[in-house]
Amino acid sequence: MNSIINRKFRYTYSNSAVALIAVNCIVYLFTYMLFPALTYYLAMIPSAVLYGHYYWQFVTYMFVHGGIWHLFSNMLGLFIFGSAVERSVGTREFLLFYFLTGTLSGIASFFVYILTGTNAILLGASGALYALMLLFSVIYPRAVILVFGILPVRAPVLVLLYFAIELFSQMGNYGGSVAHMTHLFGLVFAFLYCLVRLRIKPWEAWRS
Repeated sequence: MNSIINRKFRYTYSNSAVALIAVNCIVYLFTYMLFPALTYYLAMIPSAVLYGHYYWQFVTYMFVHGGIWHLFSNMLGLFIFGSAVERSVGTREFLLFYFLTGTLSGIASFFVYILTGTNAILLGASGALYALMLLFSVIYPRAVILVFGILPVRAPVLVLLYFAIELFSQMGNYGGSVAHMTHLFGLVFAFLYCLVRLRIKPWEAWRS
């Protein structure tokens, strides 16, 4: 029997991945072009959360981006991985997964920033997108992704490569302003989501 944690949603599909892309683009228009100061209310800033109680930033940081390339690359990933995952699991499961992994990645990053005395500005949907990439690889383990449009890599291999790159970059303090730690948290929470809610062991799916 399924507990409340594992209870399935009734399947519905409303292409919410595209709606999320539209919302991200609108937020970018407001924060980057019209009202730049709005970024400091929506991006996740540890001091703002800790002292200003801006707890909404754990969610809203996913909709703020630092430039057009940052926005484009994230929205491309959301379109490729998010649309496929949503069609497979349904809109409700997709939205729960997206917002839960993204929010938890933001919260985990916040505590790391606090413990290390770092007052960074965290923005972008990358944490949730890395989570989507892992779930995509579990649902479609034989899918082949063309990296840079030319290099074919199986989805599970791509996930493992990104995990290694992000871990190396975080431990070596490479990558400048890139939130490698948040990317890693996205992968970890997606892995746990598969185990706990979906009752799927990713390593078994990857071997199939």
